[in-house]
Amino acid sequence: MQAAVTVLIVLLSLDFLSAQSQSDLRNSSNVQTGETGQKTKNQPHIIFILIDDQGYNDIGYHNPTIKTPTLDKLAAEGVILENYYVQPICTPSRSQLITGRYQIHTGLQHSIIRPRQPSCLPSHMDTLPERLREAGYSTHMVGKWHLGFYRKACLPTRKGFDTFFGSLTGSVDYYSYRSCDGPGLCGYDLHDNERVAWGQKGKYSTMLFTQRARKILESHNLTDRPLFLLLSLQAVHTPLQPPKSYIYPYRDMANVARRKFAAMVSTVDEAVRNITYALRKYGHYRNSVIIYSTDNGAQPFTGGSNWPLRGRKGTYWEGGIRGVAFVHSPLLKRRRRVSKALLHITDWFPTLVGLAGGNISQSQGLDGFDVWPTISEGKESPRKEILHNIDPLHKYLTETKSSDNKPTKKAAAVSPTKGATFKKPKKQKKVVKQKLNKKSGFKLKATKKPQIFTQPATKSKKSKPVSKLKQRSGPKSKPAPESKTKPQFQHQPILYNKPKIQSSGTPSASGAFNHKSKRTTSQNHNLSQSRPAQNKSKKQLKEQFKLKSKQMFLQNQNISQSGSPTPRLQPAPPPLWDTSVQAAIRVGDWKLLTGDPGHGDWVPLQMFPTLPGRWWNLERSSAPRYKASAHKNVWLFNITSDPFERQDLADQRLDVVQQLLARLAYYNQTAVPVYFPPDDPRANPSRHGETWVPWADEEEEGKYQGVYKKGKNAKKKRKKKCQLCKLKSFFLKLNTGMMSNGI
Repeated sequence: MQAAVTVLIVLLSLDFLSAQSQSDLRNSSNVQTGETGQKTKNQPHIIFILIDDQGYNDIGYHNPTIKTPTLDKLAAEGVILENYYVQPICTPSRSQLITGRYQIHTGLQHSIIRPRQPSCLPSHMDTLPERLREAGYSTHMVGKWHLGFYRKACLPTRKGFDTFFGSLTGSVDYYSYRSCDGPGLCGYDLHDNERVAWGQKGKYSTMLFTQRARKILESHNLTDRPLFLLLSLQAVHTPLQPPKSYIYPYRDMANVARRKFAAMVSTVDEAVRNITYALRKYGHYRNSVIIYSTDNGAQPFTGGSNWPLRGRKGTYWEGGIRGVAFVHSPLLKRRRRVSKALLHITDWFPTLVGLAGGNISQSQGLDGFDVWPTISEGKESPRKEILHNIDPLHKYLTETKSSDNKPTKKAAAVSPTKGATFKKPKKQKKVVKQKLNKKSGFKLKATKKPQIFTQPATKSKKSKPVSKLKQRSGPKSKPAPESKTKPQFQHQPILYNKPKIQSSGTPSASGAFNHKSKRTTSQNHNLSQSRPAQNKSKKQLKEQFKLKSKQMFLQNQNISQSGSPTPRLQPAPPPLWDTSVQAAIRVGDWKLLTGDPGHGDWVPLQMFPTLPGRWWNLERSSAPRYKASAHKNVWLFNITSDPFERQDLADQRLDVVQQLLARLAYYNQTAVPVYFPPDDPRANPSRHGETWVPWADEEEEGKYQGVYKKGKNAKKKRKKKCQLCKLKSFFLKLNTGMMSNGI
C-alpha cells in the first residue's frame, strides 16, 4: 500500500513538470515570434468569402426558391448587411477590396483588366494583406484574382499573400481551367503560388478551392499567428457548369439557365458549410470573423436575378451595385439582426486592419471607413456618401461635337442646324393651301420640334421675314409645356453641361438678335394689312415681342456699361458638370446618375422558357415620357423611400441635383488618369506553353501612359468587319437559345 502511494506521488510530480515545460515552451514561442499571448488572442481569424456575380435575389433569405440553408443560418445568427454596396463589375470591386480606394484613385475606373492587358494594381499602393501581414497575420488567398498578372510584381504573392492557389484571369472553365480571350487565344489558368498547377483537370473548381481552404485551416497552428483567408470563388460566374447532382433539386424550374445558376449557388452553400465545419473542427471558430460578400450584381440573361431591384451586372442601377453580404462571428456584440447602415466594399480595408490591431494611419488616401462598431454594436455608420464611379471614357455616342460645328443625330434633334430648311410635313402643306388663298413659301430654320405654321405658302422674298417672326412668336402665343414638365438637363444639360442661348427665338448662324428685333414692327404692320382676321393674335405677339426686345436691350446695355464691346450673346456661367459622362454617387438618401448608367429595366424572375416573351415587356419602359427622353442623362432617386428606383425626382428636386453634381465635380478633381492600355500580343498563351503567365519584364512598368486609342485604320477595319452586327447576332442567339431550352 505504501509503495502504491509513492508511485502515485511520482506520477503526479511528472505530470506537473510536463505541464510546466509545455507552458515554458509556449512562452518561449511567443517571445520568438515577437507577439505576446494576449495580442495573439485578441486578433481574430478573418475568413473573407467573395462570390462572383451573385444577385440580390440569388440567396435563400431573399428568395426561398434558392436552397441555401447554410448561408441562411449563418446570416440569421449574424448581421445581414442590407445597405451594402459593391461595384458593377469584377475588377473594380476586387481592387477596392484589396486597396480600400475608389477606382478613380487607382486608374481602373473604365473597365475590367483583360488577360492580355499590361495592367494591374498600382505598385506604389499598399494592400489589405500587406497591412495584415505587418500586424502579424498569416495571409492566404484561394480562387479568382482578376487584378492583372502581366508582371510577376502583379501576382497575389507579391501583393501581400503568403500563398495563392487559383486562377489569374476573369473566367475559366470549371473543369478544364481553360480561359479564353478571343478566338484562338485560350490557355490553361490554374496556379499554385507562382507556378502552374498542372494535373487538376476534371476537378470542379468550387470543390477544389474549398478543399485547399480546408487544408490551410487544418495546417494552421492555433498558437501561431492569426489567419487571414480570402476565399474568392469563381462561382457563380459563367460558364454555367454545375455538377448534375446539384441540378435535381431545381428540376421544377422551367428556365434552364436559372436552374443551372441555382444549382451553382447550392455548390457555394455547400462550400461555406465545409469551411465553417473546418473552423469548428480545428478550433478556429470561437475567435473568427466570417464575412460573406458578392462582387457585383447578377446577369439575368445567364440565370441570375436582382429582382425587385432595377438593372443588372455592369450597370449603376441598384441591381448592379447593391450587394448581398453578411457577417457571422461569435465576437459580434449584437447579433441576429439586419443592419441598414450605409456600407461600401472599400470599408473592409480599414475595418479589418483596425480589427487586427494594425496601423491604418500608414495607409494614405483611403476612401473606406472603419465600420466594425456599426456592424458589431449597431452604431451609426461613419459613411454618409459613396462615389460609385466616374468614367470619363464612357459617354453618349451621340454627343455633340462643338469643335467643327457638326452636330450628331442627337444634336440635330435638339439644336438647329445651319442652313436647314423646313420642308416637312408634305401633307400639312396641302392643308394650308386649301385653307388660304394666298401662296407664299418660307424657308424656316429647324427648331427643337418641327412646328406647323399657318402662313401662306408662296415663295415671295418679301414675306420671308414673316416666317422668322412666326417662328419666334409662334411658341409664345401658346405656353410651351416642355419648360414646365421637363427640366432643361434632360436633353441638353443647360445648367450643368453646355449653356444654352437664351433668346426670343431660334438664333441664326450669325446670331444677330438685334437686327431681327428691328424688323419686328414693320413685319407686324405688314401682317396686319394682309391678315386682318387675326387681330387678337397680332396684339399678343406685339406685346410679347416688346417685352423680349426690352430684356435683350437691358442685357446688352448692362454689358456695354462695363467697358467691353457689346456682345451678341449673354455670357453663360462655367459648366458645373458634364452630364454626358457616366457617373453615379450616393449622398445620404439620394442617388444621382449621369450619362449612360446602363440597361435600366426591372427584370422579373425567369419563370418562362422563351425570350423575349410577354413577361419581358411587363417591366419595360413603355410610357411616352421615356420616348421623349431618349437622350436623358440625369436621374435622381431617394433610395430610402424608393429602393427600386421607380420614381425619378430629377425634375422636381433641382436643388438636390445641383448639390450632388457639385460632389461629383469635387471627386473628379482628385481622380487620377484612366489607365487602359492596349492588348499585348506577347501575352498569347501559345508563346508560353498554352498557359496564362506573366510575360513582361519588371522594367516595363508604366510603358503605356493613359488610355489606348485606336487609329483611323483600325476604325475602318472595324467597320468592314461589322463587329457590332456580330455582337448583336451573338446576344440574340444566346438569349433565345438559353431561354428556349426549357423542359
